[in-house]
Amino acid sequence: MPGSQTRSRARDRTNILNRLEFLSLNQPLSREQGAGEGRGGGGPRRSSRPQSQQEDSGGRGPQESSEGVPAADGGPKEDCMQLNPSLRGIAMSSLLAIDISLSRRLGVCVGTRGSGAPMRSMVTLLALSGHALTWFCGTLVCLWRSSTLAGQEVLVNLLLALTLDLMTIAGVQKLVKRRGPWDFPPGFLDYVAMDTYSFPAAHASRAVMVSKFLLTHLVLAVPLRILLYLWAVLAGVSRVLLGKHHLSDVGCGFALGFLHFSLVESVWLDSDTCQTLISIGTLSWPPLI
Repeated sequence: MPGSQTRSRARDRTNILNRLEFLSLNQPLSREQGAGEGRGGGGPRRSSRPQSQQEDSGGRGPQESSEGVPAADGGPKEDCMQLNPSLRGIAMSSLLAIDISLSRRLGVCVGTRGSGAPMRSMVTLLALSGHALTWFCGTLVCLWRSSTLAGQEVLVNLLLALTLDLMTIAGVQKLVKRRGPWDFPPGFLDYVAMDTYSFPAAHASRAVMVSKFLLTHLVLAVPLRILLYLWAVLAGVSRVLLGKHHLSDVGCGFALGFLHFSLVESVWLDSDTCQTLISIGTLSWPPLI
């Protein structure tokens, strides 16, 4: 028995994993070990755990430290890099790459030497029909020329919807700050409409919101209704052809357009409120007494 204990202690001393600098990686030092090292004693180190547990911990110490498993005293887990990305991350990266690739391929009207250069003027005019300045000026002119209470009520609520759409899109674009597929600097009309970033597409949101608004509150023939739907889609796609937006930007713009229309319908202003707002806007409200 004394001979076996002597051989076991000699094997522990020759095992490199039981040295102090390696032992601290997989198990905490006990007070007796710290005191023994501090006194510089040359005798064998004592341990409060059995010999078999020391050998097991020494054998699997490197694996536990590499995997970030907590120490024996129940300490917090160490931070580690996730070398394998999750399935969601791979899917999102793939969809983003497809979106950018398709958007760049569809930008046929970018520049004057692209494959769609002959129809660039028509596409630019179509995109201008969904601009905020076009609809704000048109709505104000129609409101000034309108003489019926019902017409003024519809136009004031349309003006409210346009304002809501403009402020919401501008705020989201400032938060996201996504550049277009070709990363062109915004033009003068883009600065006027606060449409300086790519996500979401302001023209697409405005076109869907306006077309849905007009189809709901105006009595139109079937051909005009079909043309209005077609215009809303083409107004959004035209920005992709010009290289201003990604396909995902236009899709989110369409969704926001429906959301803005539903919100305006839920807070619809009645005729009396609209007349009050018109009186305030034209500085012709009646005296209070």
